[in-house]
Amino acid sequence: QRIYLDHNATSPLCAPARRAVAEAFDVFGNPSSVHGEGRAAHRLIEDARDAVAALVGGRPREIVFTSGGTEANNLALFGTPAESLVVSAIEHMSVREAAERSGRPFFVCPVNGDGVVDGAAFERLLEEGPAPALVSIMLANNETGVIQPIRDLAACAHAHGALFHCDAVQGPGRLVIDVEDLGVDLLTLSGHKLGAPKGIGALWVRDGIDLAPLLVGGGQEFRRRAGTENVPGIAGFGAAATAAGQALRTIDRVRALRDRLEAAILETARDARIFGAGAPRVANTSAIYMPGMAAETQVMAFDLEGIAVSAGSACSSGKVQPSHVIAAMGATPEEAQGVIRVSLGTETSEAEIERFIAVWLGLYERAARRRVGAL
Repeated sequence: QRIYLDHNATSPLCAPARRAVAEAFDVFGNPSSVHGEGRAAHRLIEDARDAVAALVGGRPREIVFTSGGTEANNLALFGTPAESLVVSAIEHMSVREAAERSGRPFFVCPVNGDGVVDGAAFERLLEEGPAPALVSIMLANNETGVIQPIRDLAACAHAHGALFHCDAVQGPGRLVIDVEDLGVDLLTLSGHKLGAPKGIGALWVRDGIDLAPLLVGGGQEFRRRAGTENVPGIAGFGAAATAAGQALRTIDRVRALRDRLEAAILETARDARIFGAGAPRVANTSAIYMPGMAAETQVMAFDLEGIAVSAGSACSSGKVQPSHVIAAMGATPEEAQGVIRVSLGTETSEAEIERFIAVWLGLYERAARRRVGAL
């Protein structure tokens, strides 16, 4: 039986979402139609909108359903008026590339060795760049799990007249998210990261924010995203959002498993490294450097042993290049090329973690023998 430890790439469809999707397939009306079939489909969407809004402490009319986190990030960066953009050095490529292609000046804020945004550098960028700016900084990093001080950063941005967008894709089910407490203006969610189907996401947009749609030609989503809605996907997203809130009850168990994994590795492999371990992290994520073995080699070796892990963001898979996240944290090129990401789920068992530890230590010993032989 295979062991799945790549939940930050995607999580299995949870049971409530599976049921909601199956039931929604029988509700075939166009949700924009005014007849009974259309109203039934519309009701499914609005029920899901209520659930997703509740997940982040927002209001239903502030939720814009999209095709996923990438579209939501693009909608935030392209659709929000600003003279300049400020992003961190560890953002997902859907933010980094959107900033590069926006046609507006954009500035990259560095992070420290633990992967936390440099607050002093952040404020300097806001002071020196064209105003008003739009800031985009993620809540929890997809590769290291490091949590950013979003509340403080958003307050600083607002003090300089900037708007603040937060990619919170890795947060639900691992952190309590309250948009009012965070103080953000826009926030991205992705369904398949929290047990919903792939191909559905959302952008929370604070009331009063002027948002230009990327897709036009219809009045759907309060005229902020044209196109007939993905009713089964949205229904599954709503069910998964409710389940994600309940998953927080088991997060301490997940954290204990992750901590056990890291402790066992560092006890034996003193030259290994856990990136981001010195900062607050989401409970399920570990970025582990193994000396002497490339991340791609590790991923293939684990796969042959029946264990799924990754070498960073799934959106960059197949690219043999160092992780920009790990590099931004001051890692050497060798370190940046030797880090795998292990991300646990609510169903991950102690036996699965023990199996992972055994395989990792076996690979480490193999790499150590190879290094000694090369001397």
